[in-house]
Amino acid sequence: MQPTTISLDLAKHIFQVHGINAAGKVIIRKKLRRSELKAFFEKLPPCLVGMEACGTAHYWGRELGALGHDVRLMPAAYVKPYVKRGKNDEVDAEAICEAVTRPTMRFVPVKSAEQQSILMLHRTRDLFVRQRTMLVNSLRGQLAEFGLIAPQGIWRIPELHALAQNTDNSVLPEPARACAEFIMMQIEDLQAKIKAIERTLMARHRANEMSLRLATIPGIGVITATAMVATVVDASAFKSGRHFAAWIGLVPQQDGTGGKVHLGSISKKGEPYLRRLLVLGATAVVRYARNKPEFAGSVNALLARRPARVVTVAVANKLARIVWAIMRRGGSFRQRPLGIA
Repeated sequence: MQPTTISLDLAKHIFQVHGINAAGKVIIRKKLRRSELKAFFEKLPPCLVGMEACGTAHYWGRELGALGHDVRLMPAAYVKPYVKRGKNDEVDAEAICEAVTRPTMRFVPVKSAEQQSILMLHRTRDLFVRQRTMLVNSLRGQLAEFGLIAPQGIWRIPELHALAQNTDNSVLPEPARACAEFIMMQIEDLQAKIKAIERTLMARHRANEMSLRLATIPGIGVITATAMVATVVDASAFKSGRHFAAWIGLVPQQDGTGGKVHLGSISKKGEPYLRRLLVLGATAVVRYARNKPEFAGSVNALLARRPARVVTVAVANKLARIVWAIMRRGGSFRQRPLGIA
C-alpha cells in the first residue's frame, strides 16, 4: 500500500523516515542519506509530510513542496509530548508522524528563499552590532586603565580614538596605542558593514508595499517592518492580534488551576528578535509621548499608574496588535489615540 503520511526527522547527513498508510499502519521505517532523500520522495505519490521547524526545515519544505507533497512544519516543543519513551531518530520520526495528523496542531508556514535572505541580513546585522558593542566596551575599559575616558555613546568613540592618538607616550605606551588602533580598525570595519546591510534593507523596504505600510505605525521603523514581513509568512495563521502578541511573547504568563488564574511577567515565548524590536520601538514611543498628541493621553495616563517598563511592554503589545491588523486586513496606520487595554 502507498503511504499517506510521512514524517522526516531532519539531520545533516542521515535522515530518518517514518511512513504510515490510510489505516495508520507503519509501512516505511528507514534511514536515508542526504543524497538519497530527494530521489526517495520523487518516487512517492503526493502525501502529507511532517517535519519539525528546525535548521534546514524551510529548505526541505520548499524542495518537497515542489514535488507535490503537502509539507507541514511544527514547532519542536509541540512534537515533544508525542515522544513515547527514550530519544533516538526512530522514536522522534514516529512522534512527528503522530503529531502532524492531530487536528489541533499548530503549523509553521514554509518561508521562501527571499524571506530567508532578508532574515539572514537581519541576523548578520545583529551579529555585527553585538561584535561592535564588544569591541567598544573593550576599548573603553582598556583605555580607562590609562585614564583616557570619553562620554557614553557609540558616536563618541571617535573622540576616544583621537584622545588615544594625541596622548603622550608617557601616559599611553606605544604597545597599548597599537592595540587601540587595531580595535578601532575592527570597529570601523564593522560600522561600514552594518551600514551596507542597512542600505540593502532600506532598498528591500522601499520595494515592499507591506513593509511601507507597517512603517506608518509610530515605533515601527525600517528594521522592524522588514523583519515582520520576512518572519510572518501568513498573518491569517493567527486568529487575532491578541494571539499574534502572545506568539511574540508580549502577554502575561498564566499560572492557575481550579478556575483561579494568576498572571505573571510576560511569557517571552515565540519570536525573541521581533519582541526586542517592538520593545525598543515602544520605548521610543513612551519617551516621546509628550510630543506626540496621538499617544500623549493614553500613555501618560498609564505612566501615572504603572512603572515605565510595564507601560513600555503594554505599548509593545499594542503595536504588535496593530501590525497584525494591517498585515491581515490591509490599510495603514491612522493617526488616532493609541489606547492601552
